[in-house]
Amino acid sequence: HYMKGGKPGFFPDFDTMVHPVPLNLWDPLKAYKGASAERKADGLLKEVNNGRLAMIGIMGFCAEARVPGAVPALSNIAHYAGDPMAPFAANFHLPGFAS
Repeated sequence: HYMKGGKPGFFPDFDTMVHPVPLNLWDPLKAYKGASAERKADGLLKEVNNGRLAMIGIMGFCAEARVPGAVPALSNIAHYAGDPMAPFAANFHLPGFAS
């Protein structure tokens, strides 16, 4: 953990873990293995921006589900009858599991 002297954002390769898996989280296909620092920084920026856009998209769907017509581009999607924020409620529990 970075609060205990570690490096922020660092996650060890899966190759060094107790239960190795075939692909790593970062660069699973080794596309950036011999890349320059500039290309790696550009890839990082693209990845961060992609994550930000995904979060904006999810919030758009949540807004449309809560207030129909709030996002005109999503007005042709069927209305969700449930509560999209239910997992964040204080009394949320999964059926079949003890709380």
